[in-house]
Amino acid sequence: MARSLPSAPTLARPRLDLSGPTLLAALERVISGCEQSNGVEGYVEALKLRGIVFQQTFARAAPNPPDVKYFMKLAAFMPTVRRRIGPYLEPSAYPAFANACVALISARHDPLAVDERIAAFTAFFPRDNQHRWVRDLAAELLHAVDPERYPLMCRWIWDAKANTGVLREIWHGDIDRETLHVEDGYATFVMLREELSQFLASNGIFQNVLYYVDLLCAQVYAEYVSAQGGSYLRADFSSADDPIHYVRRLLGLDGVRVKGDVSEPQPGLLQGNSNATGGA
Repeated sequence: MARSLPSAPTLARPRLDLSGPTLLAALERVISGCEQSNGVEGYVEALKLRGIVFQQTFARAAPNPPDVKYFMKLAAFMPTVRRRIGPYLEPSAYPAFANACVALISARHDPLAVDERIAAFTAFFPRDNQHRWVRDLAAELLHAVDPERYPLMCRWIWDAKANTGVLREIWHGDIDRETLHVEDGYATFVMLREELSQFLASNGIFQNVLYYVDLLCAQVYAEYVSAQGGSYLRADFSSADDPIHYVRRLLGLDGVRVKGDVSEPQPGLLQGNSNATGGA
């Protein structure tokens, strides 16, 4: 009698309890806000273009890292990274830094090993509060180069240590004085994107869903940033109070232009945006 082979291990998915009304209100507001400049499809196209820029930049240099002048341009698209990455773009530091980035994005994809892969990348840097942005760098690179496999996993999506992020803002019920006991690993981000994709489908959005998920998340966190007034968040996302400005900044869209050569990212995608290298 033939013996059955053991099943391959699968990614354990956490249970997320999201608020439908909160998501619906955020979806309506992000669509309305996008209409102020180019419409929501303009934002979707900008997100696509942003990904193409990353993909082409690394592909054209492979198997070597891109030249530092091109990586500097990529940095303009990563709002929580670009103010802090400067020392690693210096001639003495860049080669080792760039090789670590290439190793991160070129490693074989294994859903069960994504967290270890990111941990190996962050271990290249000092382990202190001044380098917490490195997790965002890993998240931005993976998501931009391969958005289907890697959802957006920046700290503003969910940071379990700080107990802040989009996930908390869309959790069902009043949890203002509670700690959300959800890990901020790959499984959580995959599950969150799946649930948001289902929510979008239930509201008639069937195309470009990955990009709509990012826009929806950015809208949720943009509203949180706006509500904080003069808090520390303004240091990274200083802008006007209108949440759509924060949406652009969070997604790096203030560093993208829809028209022109996609191999040369340029500042200025949407009307009223800020300089690509300013602010965050």
